[in-house]
Amino acid sequence: MPYLQPERYFSRISHINIERDLLACGFRYVLLDIDNTILSRATHDVPRDVGLWLAQARDAGVSFCLVSNNWHKNVHELANRLSMPIIAKAMKPLPVALFAACSMLGAKRSETVMIGDQLSTDVLAAHNAGMSAYLLAPLAEQDLRHTKYVRMVEQAILGGAVPEGAPQPAQASVAGKSAARNALAQEK
Repeated sequence: MPYLQPERYFSRISHINIERDLLACGFRYVLLDIDNTILSRATHDVPRDVGLWLAQARDAGVSFCLVSNNWHKNVHELANRLSMPIIAKAMKPLPVALFAACSMLGAKRSETVMIGDQLSTDVLAAHNAGMSAYLLAPLAEQDLRHTKYVRMVEQAILGGAVPEGAPQPAQASVAGKSAARNALAQEK
């Protein structure tokens, strides 16, 4: 598999089926990016569905470690709130932080998946470390200026890939046509 191609691409973390997409694949450990993966850059909050998914995954026996290039105190505060270990200043795509996170968790690389919103940091770091990677569409369009440019390149690499869990273009147009027909029928 090419280094910049994730094993799976999801629209949100809550669209990852814990049983089928993690446990059945042998992933008992998840390394998680923070910004625009589980924490929205627009609201600076963990969305409700994300928090619920994290709790359900923990209940199913999944262990987590946050791995972030961010170094500000807010990532440490988030780690405390979520009761998760953290590796900040990770320097992804270098694999060193992912090795440290696995060591913290007592995890083998074969049992671990990195989940994040960027090809150039999260996916590349995972593959540099010999791990699998799941890519997520970012939670919000708001981003750092340099990240917006990186995302344009990443979109070109992804081509027309549609994340799992996202409405399919054909589904969206069919739903729109159906709604328009229903509105016309109600007017008559």
